[in-house]
Amino acid sequence: MAAVKRVTLTVVGGVLLLVGVALLVLPGPGLLLVLAGLLVLASEFPTLEKYVDPVRDRAMKAAEDSVKSPLRIAWSVLAGLALIAAGIVWGTVDGLPLAGWSTGSSLILSGIVLFALLIWSYRRVHGKGPG
Repeated sequence: MAAVKRVTLTVVGGVLLLVGVALLVLPGPGLLLVLAGLLVLASEFPTLEKYVDPVRDRAMKAAEDSVKSPLRIAWSVLAGLALIAAGIVWGTVDGLPLAGWSTGSSLILSGIVLFALLIWSYRRVHGKGPG
């Protein structure tokens, strides 16, 4: 049973890490997925622990930077809306490269994740507000 757990965590961590690396250049929360992958892998491979803190620091800095000013927040919201709109277009318009709902849904999901991370970052940096 321990071997199954180790293989499962290795596969999940590896996939998160690879998708995170891909999202460093594609739209999406790349650093946070790299961090998630490293955390999962480090639970099984302690030698990877040394990479967790530097990636966590960079991911948290990026999250804080994204909500430092109203202009950055506005650009992030526009980027999320653009991802969702692009996903709808890619899902419905034939003839586009990689057209279809597999591409469209991944773009929409990236936009939704961006909004969730934006809200999380805002609350982390600015507090939860009055109430």
